[in-house]
Amino acid sequence: METTYIMIKPDGVQRNLVAPILERFLAKGYILRGLKFMNVSKSLAETHYSDLSAKPFFGALVDYIISGPVVAIALEGKDVVAQARKLIGATNPLASAPGTIRGDYSIEIGRNVIHGSDSVENATKELALWFSEGLVDNNPVLRSQIYE
Repeated sequence: METTYIMIKPDGVQRNLVAPILERFLAKGYILRGLKFMNVSKSLAETHYSDLSAKPFFGALVDYIISGPVVAIALEGKDVVAQARKLIGATNPLASAPGTIRGDYSIEIGRNVIHGSDSVENATKELALWFSEGLVDNNPVLRSQIYE
């Protein structure tokens, strides 16, 4: 089992997409291990996006992420990092297939509603950053109905 980090960005929160987005992951069978509704500090945003710090859009990206509350989510499941990325869709919503989160809810790359870890290694780093207090132990009784 893997655990991944998902963030519903300020535009997704402001557009009241938290419930429909979360429902897609939970209906798929992924297990909720962490959930936070929070305002993001500038230092947390800069740390999260540090790999993009040399890009010309870095400042605007940080300003955008701290512009309103986000929802931080930790999900567990088989191959959840790659599978969540498929549910999310391409970074550019115009290249995202209909039926994906970005394909259904976004138009602009700079307002693409959601972030998802792009590798197991990055998921581990992001989960430690956003859930420094640790994740919730959650062993649903229906696990055996989802996983062999």
